Amino acid sequence: MEADTGKDLAQEIQAGRTSLGIELGSTRIKAILIDRGYQTLAEGDFAWENQLKDGLWTYSLDQVWQGVQGAYAALAAQVKERYGVALTRMGAIGFSAMMHGYLAFDKDDRLLVPFRTWRNTNTSQAHERLSRIFRVNIPERWSIAHLYQAILGGEEHVDRVDFITTLSGYVHWRLTGRKVLGIGDGSGMFPVDSRRHCFDQAMLDTFDHLPEVKSRPWAIRDILPKLLVAGEDAGSLTEEGARLLDPTGTLEPGAAMAPPEGDAGTGMVATNSVRPRTGNVSAGTSIFAMVVLEDRMERLHPEVDPVATPAGDPAGMSHANNFTSDLNAWVGLFRDFTEAAGLRMDDDELYATLFNLALQGDKDAGGLINYCFYSGEFLAGLEEGRPVFARGPESRMNLANFMRAQLFSAFAPVTIGMDVMTRQESVRVDSLVGHGGIFATPKVAQKILAAAFDTPIRVMSTAAEGGAWGMAVLADYLNHTDQTLADYLDSKVFAGVESSVEEPDPEDVKGFRAFFERFSRSLPIEQEAVRTIPLEG
Repeated sequence: MEADTGKDLAQEIQAGRTSLGIELGSTRIKAILIDRGYQTLAEGDFAWENQLKDGLWTYSLDQVWQGVQGAYAALAAQVKERYGVALTRMGAIGFSAMMHGYLAFDKDDRLLVPFRTWRNTNTSQAHERLSRIFRVNIPERWSIAHLYQAILGGEEHVDRVDFITTLSGYVHWRLTGRKVLGIGDGSGMFPVDSRRHCFDQAMLDTFDHLPEVKSRPWAIRDILPKLLVAGEDAGSLTEEGARLLDPTGTLEPGAAMAPPEGDAGTGMVATNSVRPRTGNVSAGTSIFAMVVLEDRMERLHPEVDPVATPAGDPAGMSHANNFTSDLNAWVGLFRDFTEAAGLRMDDDELYATLFNLALQGDKDAGGLINYCFYSGEFLAGLEEGRPVFARGPESRMNLANFMRAQLFSAFAPVTIGMDVMTRQESVRVDSLVGHGGIFATPKVAQKILAAAFDTPIRVMSTAAEGGAWGMAVLADYLNHTDQTLADYLDSKVFAGVESSVEEPDPEDVKGFRAFFERFSRSLPIEQEAVRTIPLEG
């Protein structure tokens, strides 16, 4: 039976009845191939890290292609090993990536300045001015904030800009020749009109008429990519694109390409959270909580990003730059200890052991304080970050409380924006789904998040799949556009998918709020660390 199944799958692969999703995350590029039943056939990944150059976080374009090719090659090798066939074609392909940032090119398609990622928080002046002018929150990470900051800073390259895009838009452009972008990712470049599914025309005009912009040799609408909603034609893989993705020459051109999306959009898809009053929490190197809104929020809230779903509906996002980097560093320390003690524990076992201890700690983490800030954090008023662990002499220092403080602190920054939506704006949320690797350990992160948001948290069996799987699903949606995206996800992708729900425990909620108050009150510790601890040396 297994042999027949393997033979059938090999035939499906050879016939191209598959969809490929590749997502460029902050620390890993992941590729996933799915069948028509949305099951993962093969996967590959590539680890990479950003670099701090001249005070700005960046990745080189050479790194981008090394990583994309590496992830794809690992996936293709797994296909060959598992099914005995070469991966020559796919029915549909989609690329997604970390949102925001700034990739600017001249008329000869040359990169003008190194890629400026979402992690940079040097654009506070642009954020403040544009938010006031547009009366809409323009976060520091957004592409328009990076462009406007470059204008305000008198950067030489600005007059030579011919096209700006995000990382997913750049990769898609190189593979298809088309300068397009999914509306979800586009909503992190410039404000969008969720009714007309385009950039907000009035705000485009307002920007072009700013005195410092008016003299430029370009108009903003001419240098932005064209927006597409999920399911729309975004081109096909060209011969050049096929060679770029697979330098071995095995992959054939011609696959349909889905609109490139951001990691927020793929997180919504991977958690079936694209309908109004649904939401999700996508947790990785950074973390964001997303709620699909019934109506666009009218008041400006700096803590909430006004973005869109891949289908174009308005959504509110609370985004924190920092999440797992500090947590992973501490787990790495415990890994060093186990190795020094001659103990053998794989990563899954080590994380599960430490995470489960967090549930045994005091409800408020015993008076311990942790700040997970590797980089700046707008929500906390920090232009830079320094990881800090602190405690008072009467705190209850043990491993359970330590791990509980680690998890509490990881969820603390994103809670600020979520509180604005649910407590100040009375946004209604029927369901909130968690996804990302941190939820792979059953219940722990789920219970902590339920306490932080004081709302039930659901985790589905697809939770660990993440954005690459969500992008593969968006690619497959090209075959099902007779349905809305929400109906397609309900009736086909998630029909029968198992899930678990953790209700907020009142004592856990009380404990988190005590920790959160201590976290907020003691932020001067973090500010002093930024002032006194140099970035290098």
